[in-house]
Order: sequence, then structure tokens, then C-alpha cells
Amino acid sequence: MSEKLRVGIVGATGMVGQRFITLLENHPYFEIHALIASPRSAGKTYAEAVGDRWKLAAPMPSLVKDMVVLSSEEVEKIATLVDFVFCAVDMKKDEIRALEERYAKAEIPVVSNNSANRWTPDVPMVIPEINNDHIKVIEAQRRRLGTKIGFIAVKPNCSIQSYVPMLSALMQYKPKTVVATTYQAISGAGKTFREWPEMIDNVIPYIGGEEEKSEQEPLRIWGKIENGEIVKADGPIITTQCIRVPVSDGHTAAVFVTFENKPTKEQILEAWKNYKGRPQELKLPSAPEQFITYFEEDNRPQANLDRNLYGGMGVSAGRLREDSVYDYKFVGLSHNTLRGAAGGAVLIAELLYREGYIVKK
Repeated sequence: MSEKLRVGIVGATGMVGQRFITLLENHPYFEIHALIASPRSAGKTYAEAVGDRWKLAAPMPSLVKDMVVLSSEEVEKIATLVDFVFCAVDMKKDEIRALEERYAKAEIPVVSNNSANRWTPDVPMVIPEINNDHIKVIEAQRRRLGTKIGFIAVKPNCSIQSYVPMLSALMQYKPKTVVATTYQAISGAGKTFREWPEMIDNVIPYIGGEEEKSEQEPLRIWGKIENGEIVKADGPIITTQCIRVPVSDGHTAAVFVTFENKPTKEQILEAWKNYKGRPQELKLPSAPEQFITYFEEDNRPQANLDRNLYGGMGVSAGRLREDSVYDYKFVGLSHNTLRGAAGGAVLIAELLYREGYIVKK
């Protein structure tokens, strides 16, 4: 019998679910044991359930084509098949919260790509290099749920990964005010150009709910655990605009920032170069060797050239310079369906496994 942890993917037929499948195909810790989707897909093979809706450039792995899809409602059965699940479903938030809590109470740890539980006080929302210590709140969550091993952990919004790492590396200089405009790829909406031809040669200056997430979620990432809950940080003040652009993958951010203690450009670059976290210490399989890569060229980073840095798990920065209104401005880039979605969730699961929160049943 394999020593790898048995994984289920809830929402396996969607774009993020497909990313999970490709990332787990040859994973050293995890292997897929259950593909889970809505009741309408249940009972079909995965290839039948997906049909012509496979959205990735890489082909569908042969190991999943003939796997029979389970209904997301079959929680008790799924609990016997897996050690934990990834969750990436397209449902109303209250339905997602109820579903994820049902899995957790069935002693199935849930690593979620959904936003529904990002503000549940005892659910950790984690970028592993930045706030890995937040996973300690799981013990309080388990007491609330009455579980021994079940819990929920979530990853944050995909767009904040294009600038929050760079700001996190500079916390010693106390950022005060941040203005960020994100230019977000269409895969962030779960779309391809074939499905969304209106995006070709077009820019849409609105993404529903995205600006509030982009302004508030970083504060939770930088928050602290108090009395079994995560309390968000008081600052910096962040204001954002979020724009959809005709790019397949990769979210870009244009960022302006002021500090209480203004660093030099050399100090910023040194902080970015040296910034690392628990994933790098543990040498987790999905962790980029270099978390933040700075490009000296004036025309970098570019989505087409740089989004796949370290398998799409590295973030990149460029065009750092002093500003006439703020202290500094720079450009950031992250791969939204890898670092920002499925890959980020896999990295969280690797961290939870190595820290003893996910165990083999």
C-alpha cells in the first residue's frame, strides 16, 4: 500500500479542479483517490463528466480519465476513501460554508480554494511563506467543531499574491499607505478565450467583489491569533482597483507605497532577495527556491515571460523606483491559477502535512 496521503478533489471538473489534477499527478506526498463534483456529474467517468470542457494546455492525465466521479453529497463515503480534500466549487457562499464544515465534521481536513470561509475567525487563511504560524488556530477550530482531525484551511484571493509578498518583506519599514491596481487574467474568472471571446482586444474595469478582497485580505494575512481567533492588522491602509485584461494567465499589479521609515532602494531589493519562509526551510515540493525574483529590465516582469517562474509558484517584481507622490512604486506578477489558486492550496497542504495537521488515517 502506498504511503502517500489519499486526496479527494471537490469541484474536480472546474478549471481549478483540473489544475489540482495536473499538480497531483506525480506528487511525492499525495495521490488522487476521489474526484468529486455536483450530483449531475456523479456516476460518470471523469472524461465523460468533463467532456469538451478541459481548459488546460496540458492534456488530461490518463490516471483520472476512467475514475468514476462521486457526488459532493456523499460525505460519509468520501470520508472512508481519503485522508483530506481540496475544495474548489462554484456555489453560493453559504452553501460552500455548510459543505466545507460538513466535510470537516466528518473528520476530513479541507484545504479550500473558495472564499466562503476566509473570514471565519478560527479558519486560517494562509500564504505559507508569510503567515504559516496562523495554522495554529486550527486547534481552536477543532474544539469548536468537535473534531479530532477535521478542520478547514483556506488560501487567500489570487490577486493579492502579486503584491502582498513584496510588502510582507518590507514590514520592518512599516508600510503606511498602499495603492494597488491589479490587471487580472481571464482564467481568474475560470474562462478561456474560446469561452469568452468578448475579452479579446478588450479591458473590463470591474471585477465583482474583488476590490474589497484585495484591500481587506492582506490585513488578515498580517493579523495575529488572539483568544483562538485571527484578528486582522490595523494597517497599512490599502486602496485598490481591479481590472480584467486579455491575458490567459498571470495577475499583474502596479503598486505605490509610503512607509513610516522609508528604506533605500538597495534595502528594498535586499529584503526581497532574502525573503523566505517555512516552505523554503522545509524544502516543500511546491515551494519556489526563490520566493521573490526581481527583474532589472525596464520591461519586466511580463505575464507571458515570467508567470511560470519556479513552476508558477514564484512571484516576481520589477520597475522599483521612487515616486513623486508616494515613497516608491513597483510592478508585481504572480500566476493566478498556480500560486494564486491550486498551487497555493497544494503548498498549504504540504505545510499542514509536514507540521502534523494532516495525517494518514
